[in-house]
Order: sequence, then structure tokens, then C-alpha cells
Amino acid sequence: MRTLVVVDAANVVGSVPDGWWRDRRGAAERLRDHLQVYAEKGIPGDPGNPGSPGPLAVVLVVEGAARGVASVPGVRVESAPGSGDDRIVEVVAEETGKGAAVLVVTADRELRRRVEAYGAQCAGPRTVRPQPGGPGEAGGAGGAGDVRT
Repeated sequence: MRTLVVVDAANVVGSVPDGWWRDRRGAAERLRDHLQVYAEKGIPGDPGNPGSPGPLAVVLVVEGAARGVASVPGVRVESAPGSGDDRIVEVVAEETGKGAAVLVVTADRELRRRVEAYGAQCAGPRTVRPQPGGPGEAGGAGGAGDVRT
């Protein structure tokens, strides 16, 4: 069974002060493009953390000014009509109800609590943030970092 990775775009993009607030949609598009590597190759593990081998199904949930970002091969983009967190919970409830293994990427404690109630695992933003030398970057290896089971 393929793992579904659901990414809280606002939380992941906002985890690094790199000027994302000047172009929220552009920042979400860059994250989406980076996630294509994970969709194909999986999330690398590190000591004590097996990661998730690819290919992965990836859903990027966007909200607010980032709405309207298009899906690309390997990454389905969901534009939340309201709260991104509520849309993430809906996706998780639907997919775990079908028996899917779901990993939610967010640092939002309340959102983690909500999705864990449906059996999802959670990981922090650095799991999928572009890292120097990580997947899609030159110079080394990225890591799963902080997957919580």
C-alpha cells in the first residue's frame, strides 16, 4: 500500500523566513515542485526513522492567497475553501477510512492532534523542506528528521 503524504502548505512554507510572505502563491508553487521529488523517490530515512519509500501519493493543501496553485504529476493540490487545517482533516478522514496509511506534514500541534485521532502519523516541516544537499538540491542528503509515529 502506498503512503499518502498530506502537506500543510502554509505551515511548511512559513517554517523558514525566506520572504515567502511577499509571494505566498509562488512559495506554494516552489514547494509543490519540490514535493515532486518526494512523490517519485520517497522520503529518506535517518537513524531511528525508516522514512517512506517511493513512490508516494502527495496532497498539498493550500489556503488563502495560495489558492489556485495547479496540481502537477505526483502532487495533487487541494485549495481549501476555508481553513486549510479543516481540509487536511477531511482528506485524512476520507483516506484513513479507506484503509490508507497517511503521513501529515505540519508543526501545528492542534492539527496533529486532530489527524492522529484518525490514525495518521505526523512529521514536521523539515521532513519535506528543501534542505541544502537534500532531494532536489545539490551537495548531499536530506532526511526525514522528525517523523512521529
